[in-house]
Amino acid sequence: MTYLMSAVLGFVQGVAEFLPISSSGHLTLLQHFFGMEEPDNLFNILLHFATLLAVCVYYFQDVVEMILEFFRAIRDMFSRRPSRGNPPEARRLVLLIIVGTLPLFVVMLVKDYVEALGNSPVFVSCALLVTGCILFVSDRMAGGRKTARNATLKDVLLVGLAQGCATIPGLSRSGCTISAGMAVGFDRKFAVRYSFLLSLPAVLGATILEIKDVIGAESGLAQGVLPMYLLGMVIAGVVGYFSIRLVNLLASKGKFGAFAYYCWAVGLVALIASVVLL
Repeated sequence: MTYLMSAVLGFVQGVAEFLPISSSGHLTLLQHFFGMEEPDNLFNILLHFATLLAVCVYYFQDVVEMILEFFRAIRDMFSRRPSRGNPPEARRLVLLIIVGTLPLFVVMLVKDYVEALGNSPVFVSCALLVTGCILFVSDRMAGGRKTARNATLKDVLLVGLAQGCATIPGLSRSGCTISAGMAVGFDRKFAVRYSFLLSLPAVLGATILEIKDVIGAESGLAQGVLPMYLLGMVIAGVVGYFSIRLVNLLASKGKFGAFAYYCWAVGLVALIASVVLL
């Protein structure tokens, strides 16, 4: 690991984690074609944690309100005088995120098989081409009107299924979930907001599982790597924050098409290169 590699990987993680271009796909292709050494599990965990913090900072008010409403809901469950009327939007959003996260538990059953797909640059290249098609179609969808107030459990379950499918390397998580949200009639801004908030339990859960594996397999940090890890984290977090802003801006204007052309270009070039180098 070098400072340059740490900075590059942090930048790629911050950009590709939120822009609909697949962070896993880009990291796979970088490692395959440029001989970039695969970072250790701990560094991967820290980069994902940095992007999780970027979401929490950008949607700070939403995150705080959801945490408060989660505990208020538990309190009301055991209260003799439960609150009446429609639940606050933040409380309903908590429920929608919980339901949307459920399909990931099914994906955990085939986790090793899905991760193994990332070893094939041909497969990843084809998945990037599919991502481009998804973004191209979503760009042409009419804007819906559903928000946290009137989105149904069926709606968010479908978005959750899209998130589960996006664990396949080369498929963009944000691209699939935002597109699925638009397909079920979400308002464009809410589709982006729900997509990124939905990533919080997914990333947090994956981080916890990976930390458990790292603790069991590694004895500690190599000498001198901590500053490199911190550099990657800072870059991933800062770049990730501005990437979220960019996605919100482009999605609200129906400008996902630019990302579709990018995914097609990268996927096609990588596919041709993969076949030629076989």
